[in-house]
Amino acid sequence: MKAKIYLSAFLLVMGITNAQEDLLAEFDSIQPSAFKSAAFKGLKIVNFESTKMISSGELYFVVSHRFGSVKTGFEDFFGLDQAVTRLNFLYGITDGINIGISRSSFQKIYESSLKLRLVREKVDGFPFTIVSSNNILINTALDKQFLPGLKFENRLGYTTQLLISKKFNKNFSLQVMPTFFHDNYVVIDEQDNSQYVLGFGGRHKLTKRFSLNFDYGLHLNRASNSPFVNPFSIGVDIETGGHVFQLHFTNAQPMNTNGFLGQGTGDWGNGDFFFGFNLSRVFN
Repeated sequence: MKAKIYLSAFLLVMGITNAQEDLLAEFDSIQPSAFKSAAFKGLKIVNFESTKMISSGELYFVVSHRFGSVKTGFEDFFGLDQAVTRLNFLYGITDGINIGISRSSFQKIYESSLKLRLVREKVDGFPFTIVSSNNILINTALDKQFLPGLKFENRLGYTTQLLISKKFNKNFSLQVMPTFFHDNYVVIDEQDNSQYVLGFGGRHKLTKRFSLNFDYGLHLNRASNSPFVNPFSIGVDIETGGHVFQLHFTNAQPMNTNGFLGQGTGDWGNGDFFFGFNLSRVFN
């Protein structure tokens, strides 16, 4: 009799244990989906910001360089003599909040930046990563001698963007960038100070260390008499020991967002484009 009782108790315990395991397995299956890895390896696609974020506590020093137009040939050594440089410090306050400050030799621009990740793409979950990118710049090259009545506020410019990316598979990612930017001073009188752009960009991984990138900005309210053009850029990312070295060609020499969106001058059809690179160093 006791043997039957012990056997019944044993079977009951086993049944409860199996039921608990089944319940835990079901519970695990409805846990929040894992986040997808970053859609882009570089902080920029080419000219446009990507949804890539700096981790908490990391400090990036980024040197960006644009040579002059290759169309000049040997006269300027294919743009070497007309190069512009941008130095940019970026810091991760958290994994989802990045700040930065930079100085560009183009129009002697100083700029501050704030990048916020609003939502992150998940496996079998939310299908996009969405990041807000915001900038304030000061154009210190404007000269009162040539612009009588120039005030400090005339030097200011602003940008705000939504960066919306999707990683379709381990090799291919796309991003859309609705953009608003405003310059208190514009070169063309007929140009609205507030300007709107719809940007597109993508990355295709070719090998373990190389990817092909592109981005394009469709300006939506450019003045009809403006000499400036929509920026189109193409380049490669080279991953080296956890860092990304970017080489690219673009028809817009300025590297600040307001600059390459509003003041690009190159013409791909005439061989009028610029070679450049981004080189970063990370400090933990």
